[in-house]
Amino acid sequence: MESVNLTDHFLIAMPAMDDPYFSKSLIYIAEHNDQGALGIIVNRPINMNLATLFEKIDVPFASAESINLANLPVFFGGPVQTDRGFVLHRPVGAWQSTLAVNQSVGLTSSRDVLQAVARDGQPHEIMVSLGYSGWGAGQLEHELAQNAWLTVPAKPFILFDLPYEERLSSAMEMLGVDFINLAGQAGHA
Repeated sequence: MESVNLTDHFLIAMPAMDDPYFSKSLIYIAEHNDQGALGIIVNRPINMNLATLFEKIDVPFASAESINLANLPVFFGGPVQTDRGFVLHRPVGAWQSTLAVNQSVGLTSSRDVLQAVARDGQPHEIMVSLGYSGWGAGQLEHELAQNAWLTVPAKPFILFDLPYEERLSSAMEMLGVDFINLAGQAGHA
């Protein structure tokens, strides 16, 4: 398969996806290169909000701005390192361990971003997940060739402005497709 870079794209699971981790999932790809790919599932909240997470990691909310973020859901980012937090945020900022996905969106795995959120409420455009989705070299390309995923360039408003329940359908709309009408299998000419 021809080399493609899907960094800053969404992966939309096809209806035939039977893997329970990825069925009906929308994944934001933060990095894709010849070594593999890393993404975060952005439409699967777990039974936890930021207030509960911050309490577990002993990071107290310290400002009115941060309290406004306390009820944000925490997401299941994928089956890899589910005991570790990952924060998608805008703007990129200058944190200890940040992958700049593009000029405005970063993915941070260091605690300092959560401390800043608790202290200052910044960055306020955030999505916190436990775990991530990962693919080895060539694995995602193989899955794409098997019609496991649709791809579309990501839009920050889907990540940061829409409720999680609307993210998958909004990404599908960008392709002009309704998930309900999507066939479970694709043909090859």
